[in-house]
Amino acid sequence: MATALLSVRHLSKSFGALHVTQDVSFDVHAGEIVGVIGPNGAGKTTLFGLLAGNLAPTAGTVHFAGHDLTAAPAHERARAGIARTFQVPRPFGHMTVFENLKVAARFAGHLSDDEADAWVGRVLAMTGLQSHAGSLAGRLPLLLRKRHELARALAAKPRLMLVDEVAAGLTDQEVNQFIALIQSIRKSGVTILWIEHVMKTMLTATDRLVALHSGRLLAVGAPRDVIDLPEVRRVYLGA
Repeated sequence: MATALLSVRHLSKSFGALHVTQDVSFDVHAGEIVGVIGPNGAGKTTLFGLLAGNLAPTAGTVHFAGHDLTAAPAHERARAGIARTFQVPRPFGHMTVFENLKVAARFAGHLSDDEADAWVGRVLAMTGLQSHAGSLAGRLPLLLRKRHELARALAAKPRLMLVDEVAAGLTDQEVNQFIALIQSIRKSGVTILWIEHVMKTMLTATDRLVALHSGRLLAVGAPRDVIDLPEVRRVYLGA
């Protein structure tokens, strides 16, 4: 198989005596949608913080596109092509939807002013936010806030997007819309690493799953194979 786009080796994070992530290793290849599952407290969001540069690891390495980014801060990782969303959206609330996306396009996407305007227009169209371009991002309703969170990450022109529970709190119809949106983002050339508790998304929209439990790697493999493992069913599904 080709060299991994993202290679995580023995990644660990401790806060004093609390070991949140312990010796986690896996690869993500270009063009994949890889899901990350695990019960609350499994270390999923901490893992994203370590990959995005919001947290410094206690041990282990993060390589992206052949470069060691283990010690790189968040802004350098963003410029290298890693973008993330947050489970609780974090827009610049006093700025419009368009302005939020343009900030990402200019400062993470390396685009000129005119290039950023054109690219943001394309992202708004892809995410169904054209009619909300002039709306204040902090006043959007939940569904649009989640779309905006994805759009802002996409506006940064990433090679890898870290998606954190975008389907949480949505109806089945809305979940289907987000599955279609994320698949369209993948088709545009973006690799996806996706944390989600909505099992439908993990079974129908991912190529592989990474299962975590108590900060440790439990399994990596095809979605149905991982879900059917007795240890995964025990810790995640209560079976």
